[in-house]
Amino acid sequence: MKTYFDSRFALSPNEGKQLDTQGLRDNFLMETLFEADAIHLTLSHYDRYIAGGVMPVSKSVPLSNPENLKANYFLERRELGMINVGGKGSVVADGVTYELDYKEALYLGKGTQEVIFSSADANAPAKFYINSAPAHHTYPSKKVSKAEAEVVELGSAATANHRVINKLIVNSVLPTCQLQMGMTELKSGSVWNTMPAHTHDRRMEVYFYFEVPEGQSVCHFMGQPQETRHVWMQNEQAIISPNWSVHSGAGTSNYTFIWGMAGENLDYGDMDHCAITELR
Repeated sequence: MKTYFDSRFALSPNEGKQLDTQGLRDNFLMETLFEADAIHLTLSHYDRYIAGGVMPVSKSVPLSNPENLKANYFLERRELGMINVGGKGSVVADGVTYELDYKEALYLGKGTQEVIFSSADANAPAKFYINSAPAHHTYPSKKVSKAEAEVVELGSAATANHRVINKLIVNSVLPTCQLQMGMTELKSGSVWNTMPAHTHDRRMEVYFYFEVPEGQSVCHFMGQPQETRHVWMQNEQAIISPNWSVHSGAGTSNYTFIWGMAGENLDYGDMDHCAITELR
């Protein structure tokens, strides 16, 4: 089993707006998340958030404990959320088995010592997209199916942003310290997400794009509202969104994305909206 660990320092808005295309990609984009029997992890120094992917194929894959965390085990001082974006799989957490089908989520609380990922079928492996944040309290581990999610439908076909938001790991569904995760599915013919755009000073986010059809791409917008930049992204890639940055995207086709966030506030509605006509 291989573990790839990358650490990304936090940048201020002044530094961010001076980056060229490659600089933006180097600092914020996660291009590879899934590799057979491997774990890819990226630590962002914005709220010490970790995002990554695990794809067990020929064997079960245990959650490793990178030396950079300086912990006795990965979840010693962290909580973990995941959503399966591949074939059927299972997660064994301290001896308890959780079966996860496509688009089902699992929350693991602080103090969980052993986590093992498996796929039901090597020809259709599970792909566990994982997010983790520091935790100060232990909350119960819990699986969340799509049927248990809090669902909100927003937008319209007329504005090309008709979408369904599935709030999976949020405080209205289960208690967490600071981690929140959900999944937004764009309807056919719609391409815009999170528009009108917004920022939220008390938390950062990571966006993971998937179900992007072959040959299509998503253009992710970031930066301060009056200093926006863009990053072209492919299927199953993720991007860090600092608290000072908008986070919005438009695809050449409809797609699905997972949002994960952490910070000092669990209020989903804590947003500083930006009028579309005021973006620059």
